[in-house]
Amino acid sequence: MRRASRKRSTLANRAIAASAALILGGGGLLAVNVYASAGEGWSGPDSAQSGQIQNTSQQMSTIDCPEVANDLPNEVPDSVRQEVDRELANLDSQITEAYKRFADSQQQISQDQNFARNAILGPLKDKRLAAISRIATAIGRQAERPQGLEALAPCTLRADDNGGAGGDGQGGGDQNGGGQGGDQGGDQGGGNSNGNGGQAGNGPNAADFVDIQSVQPNVQQPQQQRGASRGVFTTDCGRNQNGKFNPDNVIVAPGVSNGAHHMHDYVGNQANDAFASDDDLARGQTTCRNQGDRSTYYWPVLRLQNGQNENDANADGGGKDSNVGEIQTPAEVSLKFVGSPVSKVTAMPRFLRIITGDAKAFTNGDANANASWSCTGFEDRQLKDKYPICPEGSQVVRTFNFQSCWDGQNTDSANHRTHVAFADENGACPNGFRAIPQLVQRIVYDVPPGPGFAVDSFPEQLHKPGTDHGDFINVFNSRLMKKVVFCVNEGRQCT
Repeated sequence: MRRASRKRSTLANRAIAASAALILGGGGLLAVNVYASAGEGWSGPDSAQSGQIQNTSQQMSTIDCPEVANDLPNEVPDSVRQEVDRELANLDSQITEAYKRFADSQQQISQDQNFARNAILGPLKDKRLAAISRIATAIGRQAERPQGLEALAPCTLRADDNGGAGGDGQGGGDQNGGGQGGDQGGDQGGGNSNGNGGQAGNGPNAADFVDIQSVQPNVQQPQQQRGASRGVFTTDCGRNQNGKFNPDNVIVAPGVSNGAHHMHDYVGNQANDAFASDDDLARGQTTCRNQGDRSTYYWPVLRLQNGQNENDANADGGGKDSNVGEIQTPAEVSLKFVGSPVSKVTAMPRFLRIITGDAKAFTNGDANANASWSCTGFEDRQLKDKYPICPEGSQVVRTFNFQSCWDGQNTDSANHRTHVAFADENGACPNGFRAIPQLVQRIVYDVPPGPGFAVDSFPEQLHKPGTDHGDFINVFNSRLMKKVVFCVNEGRQCT
């Protein structure tokens, strides 16, 4: 492949959107007249309860479905977990297919206000009901059958909150502090097609960018206390110069090709694909300089939105999933394991899986979002829900601060999240969790100044910066992991 150098709504507010009436140009956005009834309609408590027709129009740009994985029991039996994961991946594919139908059906929607409901949202609900039923049945074979999942089947049409016509420049902070962008954000991001609708026509928009120079410093670090682990272990695994890409995600969709519906960069373990077992990873080759580290580190690729296509323009995860543009090889990738500001750390278990951030944060809300965007020379200013516009001579930076607390028992969990946790604002782990070396991943790109880039995403997530995320599977051998823990706890700088 060629390379260039929710807060979640309540169920009552997630009923099915009824219809669309008028097509607007640019970015594939639709203005719809929304009808509401007691059980079916556009979100909004007043309209849902009164059954009145809305007099206002909204621009509808994507499909919004509840995240079923978030409502699964904490303990899904191991014997059915792979079956459940396959059905969760099936739900993602159903949304992708429905989104494509939505994006391709603008003329029909404009001519028939019931088309979106009858031809897109209705069939999607039926397919989701069947998949959700299979999930509940699978769990019920080995444990108590989960109740109420069927209520998560209906999806809605929703608007792009940024609207694609400039914005207020409000930036987001990282886990350590919030931030405010300046009022230049919309102006800086507007004025050209690269920042308005994206090369694939489904984002990002001008208002998804902000001038980093207008953002106030917002990074705060917890104060280190007596007993802190102050060391740093650095592993060098390259920048994916060899071009390992695939649209799989072996953590959330094992055994499912194109389970991510977007392309990933991989460094470290070279055996990682949808079908890789722990044994495969243990035997896999690695790009890491220290061969004791066969861990896999991966994240969505970043592409230039410059009108050029990549070799995956007609492939799954690429153009078939609305991810287009030239894939950028990072200028720098830094992988560091750091300690806790309040305690010593304990070893990670082998094959521990950690996902940081949420690939569906645009529709799920920001509860699990952990994107952190900045520019070299300005990294005391971190953006959560905006891409940075960097000044001349400054490079774009993505930083992933992974969860640093482990439950002491599990290498994974049903939702792939609850076995690990973030420390609190003072650096302490929640009750029942223990501190582990924290992976801090920093990726730097040399891209032209301005809003002409985007990360890959699920098609319906519109390439929003807040959907950025990173994945890690620990495949350190026991000897090297002991060295990591010793180095971090003793305050040393090691490789």
